[in-house]
Amino acid sequence: MRELLKARRRRARTVWIGGRDLDDIADLAREAGVKIERVPPEEIDRRARSESPQGVIAVADALPEVDLDRLLADPDAFLVALDGVTDPQNLGAVARTAESAGATGLVVPRHRAARITPTVTKAAAGALEHLPVAAVPGVPAALERARRADVWTVGLDADGDSDLFELSVADQPVMLVLGAEGTGLSRLARQRCDVLARIPMRGAIESLNVAAAAALACYEVTRRRVAADG
Repeated sequence: MRELLKARRRRARTVWIGGRDLDDIADLAREAGVKIERVPPEEIDRRARSESPQGVIAVADALPEVDLDRLLADPDAFLVALDGVTDPQNLGAVARTAESAGATGLVVPRHRAARITPTVTKAAAGALEHLPVAAVPGVPAALERARRADVWTVGLDADGDSDLFELSVADQPVMLVLGAEGTGLSRLARQRCDVLARIPMRGAIESLNVAAAAALACYEVTRRRVAADG
């Protein structure tokens, strides 16, 4: 809620407040010219479209979508693409990590994948109010567009030939590509990635949750970029 009111990327129409100690949110709403309504706490629970609304909800316009080509044209492009991720919590967690690591955009397919919903927005903890999102017909086609724009595409794959922590292209325009829970990257996405990178696994578990894998990959890109700038 705070990030929605602070970012002002989309219009908030009404903020319903049903809890105490939320004066800071009320102040942000007033500054943004948003209508405030004080209601009983049970009214918040009844109206909420996600779990644990924490005493406040808002009615706002949908998140704006950004054209993929605009994201690809950024000379410092650092994009994260999700290929068939269906779990809303994972989508939100990846968005939160990507924004925190300095990613310049998130790429998601319109079909057969989790969509941006109130649950996803809550899981992202405000990150989606700041992180541009491009919704595309399919990730494989987006990878082809990235190639034409001279943006490196790096797919995370357990059988990848490259080690994530030796990723030489991380300080260049890049798109990280993460596959679905369990099945990983689709065949076409795997074929169209410029690089397939694996995360070294030293224990008995053979793979990581997509959100955990995204965290490692995003911060490895950030680490290399900081080192290159330093």
